[in-house]
Amino acid sequence: MSDSYGRPGHLRRHLLRLPFINLGGAAVATLALVGTEYPVSARFVGNTFLVSLVYSFSIGGLAGLLLPLIAERAKLCGSGKKIAVIGTSIVILTVIGCTLATVILVQVGLRAPADAWSNFWGIVRFCIVISLLVGLGVYFFESMRYRLAEASLELRTRQLDQERAQKLATEARLSSLESRIHPHFLFNTLNSISALIHDEPQRAEEIVGRLAALLRFSLDTNQCSLVPLEQEFKIVRDYLEIEKARFGDRLRYSIDVDPEVRQSSLPPLAVESLVENSVKHAIAPRREGGEVRVTARAVDGGIEIEVADSGPGFSLEAIPRGHGIDNLLARLEVLYNGQARLDVGPADGRASVRLILPGRV
Repeated sequence: MSDSYGRPGHLRRHLLRLPFINLGGAAVATLALVGTEYPVSARFVGNTFLVSLVYSFSIGGLAGLLLPLIAERAKLCGSGKKIAVIGTSIVILTVIGCTLATVILVQVGLRAPADAWSNFWGIVRFCIVISLLVGLGVYFFESMRYRLAEASLELRTRQLDQERAQKLATEARLSSLESRIHPHFLFNTLNSISALIHDEPQRAEEIVGRLAALLRFSLDTNQCSLVPLEQEFKIVRDYLEIEKARFGDRLRYSIDVDPEVRQSSLPPLAVESLVENSVKHAIAPRREGGEVRVTARAVDGGIEIEVADSGPGFSLEAIPRGHGIDNLLARLEVLYNGQARLDVGPADGRASVRLILPGRV
């Protein structure tokens, strides 16, 4: 069981409520004692309440000040052991508080010394019962209130993270769609289709279908924070085939997906953004073109997706704000809470970007 003791904000509120708790304890004790007398006089009730108030503030003051420290020390114990520690502490503090209250009552003349000390242990037993009822009741109330506050905070945090993830996903979708409908991309794709229509009409029709699928996927992922890996890789292949129609033999690519991870999930357009970056910087600027190699495999209970190319590579620190990879890094942070990452560096003589996800979602 979580508890609220030991935290500054909760501790302050607890201390502010302490006088009212002590008043409540005095009232409970007065009602219990008055119920044993008949008839009941106003003087008896007043005297009983005054005495109960001294006991309540003596015991409650000690418990209110020391129990938060004791609870903080016991917070690592199991629930049963923690309650036993709290209960035992209440009993000990009650005995000390009763001793203090008896001394005060004798000193102010509300109790005769002989009567006060002869009835001491009977009063202690009665006070222990009241203290355990009130003390444990307050402890459980504070604990449940704290747990509710923590749950509410966690829920609000998750909602904010989800909203942020959806916003970033929308931005990625719009960025991808913008690049898809960018005049250069469309003109290049349409020119490629036009060149294929006469000699390879079936190939031209295939490119039109892939372009439509790419645009549709960019639009349909608006409400999705995660998509199946198999679906993401289909879009990657569509994009590469469209670009291959433009670059011809200058673009060579391979896609290798471990069957074990095909049904895993990942942020939409995550791999496509990396592949698009490779085509723009490793293939398009070079007369001889180059190769893009995409692999996905299970590793250490998670997934590793690598996009390697024959280009010069890049550094994450050099990525400008708003870039597709910058957006991807932000989405990974929100969706995986720091457990996913991008690693950039050479591998087997190639520029490599590795997307490591913490598990199969």
